[in-house]
Amino acid sequence: MKYTVITGASSGIGYETALAFAARGKNLILVARRLDKLKELKSAIQNIDPAVHVIAHTSDLSDTSQVYTLYNTLKEYQIETWINNAGLGEGSFVAEQNLEKVETMLRVNIESLTILSTLYVRDYADVEGAQLINVASALGYAIAVGSVAYSATKFYVSAFTEGLAKELEIKGANLKAKVLAPAITETEFVKKSLDTEDFDYKANMSKYHTAKEMAGFMLDLYDNSEVVGIVDLNYNFNLRSPIYPIIGALH
Repeated sequence: MKYTVITGASSGIGYETALAFAARGKNLILVARRLDKLKELKSAIQNIDPAVHVIAHTSDLSDTSQVYTLYNTLKEYQIETWINNAGLGEGSFVAEQNLEKVETMLRVNIESLTILSTLYVRDYADVEGAQLINVASALGYAIAVGSVAYSATKFYVSAFTEGLAKELEIKGANLKAKVLAPAITETEFVKKSLDTEDFDYKANMSKYHTAKEMAGFMLDLYDNSEVVGIVDLNYNFNLRSPIYPIIGALH
């Protein structure tokens, strides 16, 4: 039995991506901190297709030890797709940002993603049909004043994943690494980034996508051979080749 792992599955893009993959009959391993939300999602999935096998797994990806424990716990399963969707933001100027919050963001957005990607690649590089999809951001290709630290973490995700895709290609690996780069999406993300109880997208944003739309883009990327799926300035979704220049292998 094969599974798709989705981190950050309790809400937003991760939640809707789980529903989208379930609609295709994909068995799922859902990862997040909030068990109640995961149970709610599991119930929703089984209403779509009772034959889909769903495993809910709680993990705090800001805790390095839990990141390793998560992967090691899942080694008994055959994982055909790993989606690193979990991510945090910080919406303030650098001099004013909450450093404790930034430290947590760095551990989730960069450290946990790097660890999980590396471990998955080690185990599945030669497995036909295996995919690693890392969720970056359109701000992983353009710096946003007022969210510089967040943008920097997503630059890392974009560059890391594009570079990994090239390394896998050079080695003739079967595993494909891809990066999804959403722009503003209607989720809990902005509220958490700004530390606010409510945020009205319609009132504050001229353009944005719903989480369900973004899950559709995730499937488009999954189905395609291109490395990058990115939302442009006009909020159109584009599948394309890597964006960063690649320097040849050193050995």
